[in-house]
Amino acid sequence: MVVMSEIFFFLTVISCFVVLAVLIFGVVVFARGGDFNRKWSNKIMRLRLVTQAIAVVLILVTVVLAQSGY
Repeated sequence: MVVMSEIFFFLTVISCFVVLAVLIFGVVVFARGGDFNRKWSNKIMRLRLVTQAIAVVLILVTVVLAQSGY
């Protein structure tokens, strides 16, 4: 039987990789510059902040579930 904390652990790992991917994409876009950078840099930054917030919430939920035994 899979416990709830294991499910949230895998969701947390996936969300951390998504944050990493968005961060790398943003750095590459920033380094290249040009029109694409001017048009999309703020949107990519907002996307990174949203994905980081989701990752932090999932980390907290995972810790709470693991400590409570679920």
